[in-house]
Amino acid sequence: MKVVILAGGFGTRISEESHLKPKPMIEIGEVPILWHIMKIYSSYGFNEFIICLGYKGYMIKDYFLNYYLHKSDVTVDLQQGTKKINTVHGTEPWKITLAETGLGSMTGERIRKIRSYVGNEPFMLTYGDGLADVNIQELVEFHKSHGKIATVTAAQPSGRFGALQLAKDQSVEAFKEKVKGDGGWISGGFFILQPEVFDFIPNHNAVFEEEPLESLAKAGQLVAYKHSGFWQPMDTMRDKKYLEELWKSDKAPWKIWK
Repeated sequence: MKVVILAGGFGTRISEESHLKPKPMIEIGEVPILWHIMKIYSSYGFNEFIICLGYKGYMIKDYFLNYYLHKSDVTVDLQQGTKKINTVHGTEPWKITLAETGLGSMTGERIRKIRSYVGNEPFMLTYGDGLADVNIQELVEFHKSHGKIATVTAAQPSGRFGALQLAKDQSVEAFKEKVKGDGGWISGGFFILQPEVFDFIPNHNAVFEEEPLESLAKAGQLVAYKHSGFWQPMDTMRDKKYLEELWKSDKAPWKIWK
């Protein structure tokens, strides 16, 4: 099953870094968040990726075209104009299609444009800016069990503020720091989609999260896989710093590989 990653947006809410590079190339622990996402899938044996490019997509191309070189010890003879790769320090078993899906394309349009690369088979889909400890194998099994067109992973993000439990006289009975989710569920990405999903994506520049998903829901073809574990998007510099702290302290919940 192929993994499609949406990596073409402008990332305006984290413009401190996205004015220099596409959001999926912003680094967590000296490697792009895109690499972390791919490692999650790869840990479960899914190694074929289709990356939907847009804003500064050439930087993502350059990263993977030179990936082998960056992981190697190299001897360069400037006088002779030659180079020799000595020792390779780890590569990945990845097959990656880097697809130009348009600078101004919305998410639905990007998905529609990679249809030929997906083929007539189910595929996974996620965003290039979110990390989670989703059990991908369980997600696949769940998707197969219900027989519908689409599965979306439902997540409960951590609240940004503490919650007060007040008595009638307004005295504080309890305080909870950053209540998780406030009981609500949101789309956390990590979709699994049957090829029939393309029939729900219009030919105009559609936002996948609007008309296509709404139509799937109305048709009873969208099912939620509840994920109660770690899930964190990287929307702001605050989010990036939080993910960096987890990674540097060796407490990153999404790091399920050795």
